[in-house]
Amino acid sequence: MKNIKIRFNDNEVSIMIYALNELRNQLIREGRYTDAVDELILKLAK
Repeated sequence: MKNIKIRFNDNEVSIMIYALNELRNQLIREGRYTDAVDELILKLAK
C-alpha cells in the first residue's frame, strides 16, 4: 500500500476538525464509539 501525503492550510484543517467534532457529537448522542474519530482529530491537531 502506497502512502500519500497531502498538505492542507490552517483554514482547511479547522474545517475538517469542526466537521469531525460534529460527527463525534452525533456518535455520542447515538451511544456509539468515537475512537476512530478521536484519533483523526488528534492527528489533524498536530
